[in-house]
Amino acid sequence: MESVGSLVASPWIYAVVALSVLLDVFLPVLPSGVLVITAATAAAAGTATDVPDILVLTLCAATASVLGDLVAYRLAWRGGARLDRAIARSRRLTTAQERLGAALARGGGALVVLARFAPAGRSVVSLGAGAARHRARDFLPWSALAGLSWAGYSVALGYFGAAWLGATWLATAVSVGALFAAGAGAGYLMRRRPLPQPTEAS
Repeated sequence: MESVGSLVASPWIYAVVALSVLLDVFLPVLPSGVLVITAATAAAAGTATDVPDILVLTLCAATASVLGDLVAYRLAWRGGARLDRAIARSRRLTTAQERLGAALARGGGALVVLARFAPAGRSVVSLGAGAARHRARDFLPWSALAGLSWAGYSVALGYFGAAWLGATWLATAVSVGALFAAGAGAGYLMRRRPLPQPTEAS
C-alpha cells in the first residue's frame, strides 16, 4: 500500500473517490470500486484519526453514486427524441427500461439496487429511468438505497479484507475479486429476471 499511500492518506482521497464514482455512470470503465476498496484497505491499517475514515468514505461514495444517477437521469429526461431513438435501437436499453418501469409501477425498485452492482447496470437503469420520464420520487429513493448498499459493500470488502489478510495488495485483490463476483452475479440475475406479463384491462 506504500505506493499509493500519499494519495490515500490525504483528504484528497475523498474528492478522488467522489469524482470517480460520480463519473462512472457515464464511463463504466472507471475503476471506482477498486479505488473505494483500496482506500478502505488503507483505512483498516490506520488509526481512528487517520485519513481515510471508514464512515466518511462510505458516505462520500454513496452520495457521489446518487448524484451521478441524478445527473444521468436528468440528462436522459431532457434528451428528447434523439435519445428515445437510441434506446429503441438497443435491445438491452429497451428491456431495462421496460423492467424498470414495471418495477417502479409496482412500488418496488429492487432492480435499481441490483443494477448498481452489475457492470454498466447503473448507467442503463439511470438513463432508462430518465428517458422514460419516470417520476424522480419513484426512482431516487431506490437510487439512494443502491448507492448506500454498493458503497457499504465495497468499503466492507476492503476493510475486512485488510483485517483478515493484512493491508496488502493481496487483501485488495481478494476484495476486488469479491466485488467483481457480486457484479457478475447481479448481471446474471438481471438477465434471468423475467419481464412482468401485461394485465388485461377490465
